[in-house]
Amino acid sequence: MQHIRNFCIIAHIDHGKSTLADRLLETTHSIGEREQQDQVLDDMDIERERGITIKSHAIQMNYVSGGKDYVFNLIDTPGHVDFSYEVSRSIASCEGALLLVDCTQGIQAQTISNLYLAIENDLEIIPIVNKVDMDGAMIEETKDQIVDLLGCKREEIIKASGKTGIGVDTILQAIVDRIPAPSGDADAPLQALIFDSVFNSYRGVVAYFRIYNGTLKKGDKVRFVHTKKQYVADEVGILRMTYEPKEEMRAGDVGYIITGIKQAKEIKVGDTITHAGNENVFVKGFQDVKPMVFAGIYPIDNDDYEDLRESLEKLQLNDASLVFEPESSIALGFGFRCGFLGLLHLEIVQERLEREFDQSVIITVPNVSYNCYTTSGKTIVVHNPSDLPDPSYIDRVEEPYIRSQIITKPDYIGVIMKLCMEKRGTLKNQVYLTTTRVEMVFEMPLAEIVFDFYDKLKSVSRGYASFDYEIVDFRPSDLVRMDVKLNGENVDAFSALIHRSKAYDLGSKLCRKLKELLPRQQFMIAIQAAIGAKIIARETISAMRKDVTAKCYGGDISRKRKLLEKQKKGKKKMRQIGNVEVPQTAFMAVLKLNED
Repeated sequence: MQHIRNFCIIAHIDHGKSTLADRLLETTHSIGEREQQDQVLDDMDIERERGITIKSHAIQMNYVSGGKDYVFNLIDTPGHVDFSYEVSRSIASCEGALLLVDCTQGIQAQTISNLYLAIENDLEIIPIVNKVDMDGAMIEETKDQIVDLLGCKREEIIKASGKTGIGVDTILQAIVDRIPAPSGDADAPLQALIFDSVFNSYRGVVAYFRIYNGTLKKGDKVRFVHTKKQYVADEVGILRMTYEPKEEMRAGDVGYIITGIKQAKEIKVGDTITHAGNENVFVKGFQDVKPMVFAGIYPIDNDDYEDLRESLEKLQLNDASLVFEPESSIALGFGFRCGFLGLLHLEIVQERLEREFDQSVIITVPNVSYNCYTTSGKTIVVHNPSDLPDPSYIDRVEEPYIRSQIITKPDYIGVIMKLCMEKRGTLKNQVYLTTTRVEMVFEMPLAEIVFDFYDKLKSVSRGYASFDYEIVDFRPSDLVRMDVKLNGENVDAFSALIHRSKAYDLGSKLCRKLKELLPRQQFMIAIQAAIGAKIIARETISAMRKDVTAKCYGGDISRKRKLLEKQKKGKKKMRQIGNVEVPQTAFMAVLKLNED
């Protein structure tokens, strides 16, 4: 155990984690020349194209220092806020962390939030200034920021470049010298933390774990503490570019276990593996991953409903945090109500459905879940506007609030404050990290950042602001359900749960947009936005008319009037039996309405 080092790399998005991991693997000869490619640990096409890590990865390396062989277990983590629970489990499996800061951008929001996670877990931090070979590198300023943040000595900060390999040998030596070896007792009862799982179509679900105490052998009967299920360890081993089976794994080791499980839901990240018969042996900190953003996914053609169900089930095997249940809509037909960790997660699921399963889908307006308390004392969790009961039965509605951390240049404080106030945010704290960087902490409703907050933040700050958030609690709020009626008929796909102060604005926007998009009919169409029985906005599409009086020339006016009255009766009858067909483009445009 003295020669094992378990560590992770933490940084903000796009600060070079995956590129540095490539250089570490090259330098320790953990991958052959044939396997060498950029972002070798990111195995999805989307990860490569977007330059983000979606799924955390783990890999073992061997390193020789001072004539001794060392085993390094690198647990790569995703940088995006949506996957922060995966990051927290990966960090809990390590003794040390490489804190990577891009010296062209400086410290950003997720650098700090992931660093706090590492400090809470008592990890040894090795600060690294990355991308020192770039033209716009601000090496000394970035070092100042790190010293202010960590309180470390200036000489402890390593200068490196993931692209060219500068400083990689210094980093490897620092891992040996500074990160402590894992502690644990190989003879104690087995205690292993699951920090990730992947689905293999031939072997079932493969769980990645870190052993704190005890020994795990092939063929042992194991129990998963939180799911209370028992299995036989068909195969255990270490993680390299491929799986390497071993007969036994001991305290301090990081590896994988295959038990033949076919359902991804049966293995939960954060669960503890122990031997069958062991009681009260678990690693603290387990929590179920709860989806925070909900949206409806519908096939463009209703005949593809079963194909979409199969695609979502297959996708769920690789992504246990995706939840879905069937639902139907008058306007869109049959589809699914899906829960996501956040907006990036939603985007990735949509993209994977299109790429991997060739499914073209419509996604309804994303919304968050609310707690509704009725006058009879019942609590209803509302994922969909149609779930909200009649206003006369509602005692109060609570919505989730977040604490958001924004780091920016002082020049943009005013515009960012204005944006957050518009989103019903309240400023809680403002601290100057350095003379050129300020940290602002706001509390605001999650529903307000779901649509376009991140894009607007980037545009008002010209790309300089970084953003991170965590869910705080649920708070009472004045929420109403706004319905859209076409000729008095509700169109459920356009319904929205919205704060009362914003309902009038959104209602009139929606009506104006629909007036542009709906085709004219032979009869008049009334487009109305309503809260309960109260109409808050209205637009009218006039009927297409034929000039029935064209054949009347000269003669008495009563002849023309008679023809017009006859036409009026026909239009009225048409309106009673006529349906307003809402084209697909109208649904798509309304979904994008909040981005305007």
